[in-house]
Amino acid sequence: MKHLLTATSAAAVSMALMVVVPSPSNADIVHLDDVIIQFSLCLGNDCSNGESFGFDTLRLKENNVRIHFDDTSVSASFPRNDWRITINDSGNGGGAYFSIDDATAGRQVFRVDAGAPSNSLYIDSQGDVGIGVANATTDLHVRSGNTPTLRLEQDGSSGFTAQTFDVAANEANFFIRDVTNGSALPFRIQPGADQDTLYLNSSSRVGIGTNSPQVPLDVYASSATVGTNVSNSANRAGLRVRSQSGPAQIALDSGNNGEGWRLLSVDDDSALRIVRAGNGVVELELDVAGNLTLGGTITTSGSCSGGCDAVFDESYELPSIRDHADFMFENQHLMHVGPTPEDGPFNLSLKLGGMLSELEYAHIYIAQLEGEVSSLSSRVDALERR
Repeated sequence: MKHLLTATSAAAVSMALMVVVPSPSNADIVHLDDVIIQFSLCLGNDCSNGESFGFDTLRLKENNVRIHFDDTSVSASFPRNDWRITINDSGNGGGAYFSIDDATAGRQVFRVDAGAPSNSLYIDSQGDVGIGVANATTDLHVRSGNTPTLRLEQDGSSGFTAQTFDVAANEANFFIRDVTNGSALPFRIQPGADQDTLYLNSSSRVGIGTNSPQVPLDVYASSATVGTNVSNSANRAGLRVRSQSGPAQIALDSGNNGEGWRLLSVDDDSALRIVRAGNGVVELELDVAGNLTLGGTITTSGSCSGGCDAVFDESYELPSIRDHADFMFENQHLMHVGPTPEDGPFNLSLKLGGMLSELEYAHIYIAQLEGEVSSLSSRVDALERR
């Protein structure tokens, strides 16, 4: 058991020291040599004879406990800041805490309130920091019974607009919360998300479902196919674009002249359009009935397949211009010979249909003339033989 330095032991120490005896007006005792106390020491108004120290080596005991570190350096090249350890507020109803204060600046720079839970701040031998946990497994390990959260708050004190974000996680998701703007959750990850659900590589390419994106946005879903079942198509599609109000749009802009393109749906999803973004001109529209409307002409360097034109079908019988003239002029094309595939879903514009009808009419007329010329040639040959 450690003991209070008694008057007898203190006198023995004083005999070995040079003591400056204070005047009656100054009761301070000044020792001009080192003071060694081999047992415990109690400082403060409330220390008593026979103090029970337990394992305490130094005890401060009174109603306002403070330790002040007063650096008396006078040279400008030496640090001289003063520090203080403060235990509790001195006023009635004040806070109960331990703090380290910058005494020179009058600031409380570190504080622990009474009642703080175990392991509120724990630094292990590896330098890992635990908040709420003693056995930190990473550089910074935060543990809480409900939604451990890290808050990032810009308070406006440096002249910038105040803004606060939270980074947090719980059993429902990992999320970033925009506290300043209604606590919206602009970014969330649910537990169980697949590997590489979102991947950003060193070339600034974004992979969704892949860790090797080949284009600026590469979407890969091993089990996703475009479905024919409307009620399930959203779950089976590889990419979906939706708009809460107005048409859903995908913008395409090379950045060279600002004259981009937009692929968009009509507000009621009755049609799909390709629009020039610069002037809003609709260059192509495909409606739900399969009708295709073009703003220009069709140019192709390939051939048409799959019954593209019945004129070239082997089973096609050459119609008579006289029998079909009325139908042609009324419908702008011949019966069974249209400008679109017979079984296909598209209808071209009337202008294009009229042009193709003229070509079909000329083709049929030429074929009929060829037949008449052949017949006349036979008759001439017969006359020459006679």
